[in-house]
Amino acid sequence: MTNTTPQYYTSKHTNTMHSHTHFHSNTMTKPRALNLTFLMQDIQIVEIFLAVLVFILIHCLRQKKHHGLVVWPVLGMVPSLVTGLRTNLYEWITEVLKRQNGTFRFKGPWFSNLNCIVTSDPRNLEHLLKTKFPLYPKGGYFRNTVRDLLGDGIFNADDETWQKQRKTASIEFHSAKFRQLTTESLFELVHYRLLPVLEASVKKSVAVDLQDILLRLTFDNVCMIAFGVDPGCLRLGLPEIPFAKAFEDATEATVFRFVTPTCVWKAMRLLNLGVERKLKKSIKGVDEFAETVIRTRKKELSLQCEDTKHRSDLLTVFMRLKDENGRPYSDKFLRDICVNFILAGRDTSSVALSWFFWLLEQNPEVEENILAEICRIVRQRNDIKREEFDNSLRFRPEEIKKMDYLHAALSEALRLYPSVPVDHKEVVKDDTFPDGTVLKKGTKVIYAIYAMGRMESIWGKDWKEFKPERWLRDGRFMSESAYKFTAFNGGPRLCLGKDFAYYQMKYAAASIIFRYRVKVVENHPVEPKLALTMYMKHGLKVNLYQRDVAQIHRHLDEGFQ
Repeated sequence: MTNTTPQYYTSKHTNTMHSHTHFHSNTMTKPRALNLTFLMQDIQIVEIFLAVLVFILIHCLRQKKHHGLVVWPVLGMVPSLVTGLRTNLYEWITEVLKRQNGTFRFKGPWFSNLNCIVTSDPRNLEHLLKTKFPLYPKGGYFRNTVRDLLGDGIFNADDETWQKQRKTASIEFHSAKFRQLTTESLFELVHYRLLPVLEASVKKSVAVDLQDILLRLTFDNVCMIAFGVDPGCLRLGLPEIPFAKAFEDATEATVFRFVTPTCVWKAMRLLNLGVERKLKKSIKGVDEFAETVIRTRKKELSLQCEDTKHRSDLLTVFMRLKDENGRPYSDKFLRDICVNFILAGRDTSSVALSWFFWLLEQNPEVEENILAEICRIVRQRNDIKREEFDNSLRFRPEEIKKMDYLHAALSEALRLYPSVPVDHKEVVKDDTFPDGTVLKKGTKVIYAIYAMGRMESIWGKDWKEFKPERWLRDGRFMSESAYKFTAFNGGPRLCLGKDFAYYQMKYAAASIIFRYRVKVVENHPVEPKLALTMYMKHGLKVNLYQRDVAQIHRHLDEGFQ
């Protein structure tokens, strides 16, 4: 059959079909093209984001080489600080300082005031503690941070407030009456409280927390000599003392303020939340104790008893003084005096002794040398008899002073585990450290005492060793520079109670070592607690064993041959 369709119709139909096909093709292609375009844009955005992220990461890591820690945008070095807080903050600081040759600049978040210089360089310490002492007070930041606990006491004060307290305390500390009071009170506490408590644990074959017992000893001691009161914290049964727990909680909570932006902890204090709630509660317990002591003493002084006329404790001395307006000091100021001297006299010696006994167990040869020294010194008595070498032995003050090796061993323990691991200053004028570090007015300075004891550049390659011999010259104790060994601070703020602290530690340590072997309970965890002083976080659980008589006689025979 012949096709009779007109040519023009066929051509038109064909064109129409092509148009429809082209239209459908375009309609299907456009969404795909749009999707592809958006996909390409998304990929480009991701690539740009990743590139920026990699750039920031590389930049931050490069800064670690220069600053010692990674410096993150906005957050600064805080992420690294959090890592330190989760482990051992003091070891973390030490490792950073070793990488940075003894000094580094900590950068906090941009919205905080955590920026500071951290140093362990002895040249810098001598500079800020002595050479340029007036330029480096405690500063407003430190005072405001610890004021709720320490008030305007000697640890927290600057300028005239500090000078007056120090002058008064210095006169008292160096008086013959005060020295007699310290030796007599310590003798009584060691022989009628400490040793009976330890002996009871030996007879019952039970482990005891030696750190807790030593804290009780020094608490009773400081209260007796500083305030003229006997709280009876150390006695058989170890009664619970609410103040002791409150004081430890308060010092721990206060430290967290130093690693928290000021605006944050102030907001928490206002809202009574978290750590600040704990601090408020513990300070209330501290205040109640101090107020009771002050109230009791005022009542005694008002009665004008014969006994009160001859009192020489620090609290009574300050109560008899007048302020700059000629009026007696306020109860608030007297409260601050009490709390500061408790911190100075209770925590430092007991914490040092705890670390000392822990180190001693790991170094039995040091313990043996201390025992030999004790026997050598005591057998020099003109009236000594072999039979006297038993539990009834009482050391004399002049004998304690002769124990140079024990003095060296305690100093070595303080080198490795200083009671105050870090301290704080604030520069009031632009200055430059001897190592070249530039400080602008208002810069906070942390000097890391714990880290100093672990620096090879300061103590040599054997810094890890517990080695009392490094403190001895021809068998006699030789102290190091206060800017190399800063456990007792240095310069005008050198610890007033340094001599008493050594006497207290030596007397307690010698009395224990002569009678007992101290063994730490197996697998007992030992690590520092984050607080103003270096408590052992889990205490020091120990078992005590009666000293072998044959061991004593062996050292004794060396002198009677």
